Amino acid sequence: MPVTINTLEIENVKRVKAVALTPSPTGLTIIGGKNGAGKTTVLDAIVWALGGDRYKPSEAAREGSMTPPHIKLTLSNGLTVERKGKNAALTVTDPTGKRAGQQLLNEFISIFALDLPRFMQATAKEKADTLLQILGIEPQLKKLDDEISRAYTQRTAIGQIRDQKQAYANELPEYPGVPEEEISVQELLARHGEILRRNAENKRARDELANMKERHALILQQIIDVTNSLNALIEKRDALGNAITAAERDAKTLHDESTEEIEENLRDVETTNAKIRANLTKEHALEAAKAETEKYRELTKYIDEKRCERLDLLEGANLPLPELTVEDGELKYKGHSWDCMSGSEQLRVAAAIVRRLNPACGFVLLDKLEQMDIDTLTEFGVWLEQEGLQAIATRVSTGAECSVIITDGHLESSDSEDETTPQWKAGVF
Repeated sequence: MPVTINTLEIENVKRVKAVALTPSPTGLTIIGGKNGAGKTTVLDAIVWALGGDRYKPSEAAREGSMTPPHIKLTLSNGLTVERKGKNAALTVTDPTGKRAGQQLLNEFISIFALDLPRFMQATAKEKADTLLQILGIEPQLKKLDDEISRAYTQRTAIGQIRDQKQAYANELPEYPGVPEEEISVQELLARHGEILRRNAENKRARDELANMKERHALILQQIIDVTNSLNALIEKRDALGNAITAAERDAKTLHDESTEEIEENLRDVETTNAKIRANLTKEHALEAAKAETEKYRELTKYIDEKRCERLDLLEGANLPLPELTVEDGELKYKGHSWDCMSGSEQLRVAAAIVRRLNPACGFVLLDKLEQMDIDTLTEFGVWLEQEGLQAIATRVSTGAECSVIITDGHLESSDSEDETTPQWKAGVF
């Protein structure tokens, strides 16, 4: 069972003349009073008694007192811890008679339990490191964080390269409606020559037709002039007439091909080829950007997988509190960083971690809780009760939320509790 403080007696320590109290076994015991009444001295005395001589106040004895300081605590494990005499020597009484002394106390006393503000004032990284040491997963978590960091850096670099290549591709001109491959000048010239050759043959055929018509006309004239050769000329006429008919029939099927398109292509071939090359350059640039995008997507997937591994590792650990975790080397609770937590949440996280540091220690000491309102105090006190954790705290107040009140180094009795007294408030001491 965790060790808690059963009773406490203090005489002539700093501002305290004489105080004897019995803290609540669990929950929140608040020592109230005005400034300078001796509230913090009660906590200092507990720290000195349990933590060792290194916590001895520089002026331990109460001013004007003829009697040396005396501190006596009884603990829930049966030990009695006492400091008394001129040198305030430590005496630890073990009912079993086995061991005694500071070494025995160190087994179940947590330094942070004696000085919780020391933990709360640590940096975010120090808090996170403390939690990871408790869980025993610091090496694995650091390895995952390093892998995520490296992949994130690599992904960022690839994303920059991708953006540059995409921007370059977007700036390149693109010409719709042109062929995908460059046009061959030689091929255009060959086609042009072939058309010219066929057109020349057509011209020869037409010239031949004109020649035959001219000859036909000549023969007709000869028929008029030479009647004696009429029969022969008629035969020639008929023969030529038949030939003309055939030639005319063939001529109707002849069609000249236009070279205008090829000639235009020849004139524009270099411009067109430049557009084709520009389209190819843009296509290659887009493919390069697409490749970088795929690398970026793969690294994003890798980072997500590593984050899942990290989350699984933390979820599999026995955390001091639900929703408590470490992200990017920083302690977080319910998704909030330390400076964004409420005062109650900060106390809850600190107390839970400090308790896990040494489970044998069942109490924590808290000084100056006046910055917390009554609702926050109540919420924190209820949580302490649920956790079975004892907290002894001070607060500049004389209100009903205080378990006991110190005035001029003395403990005032609190016999008249009203309905406003919180459920976690300690009884009469």
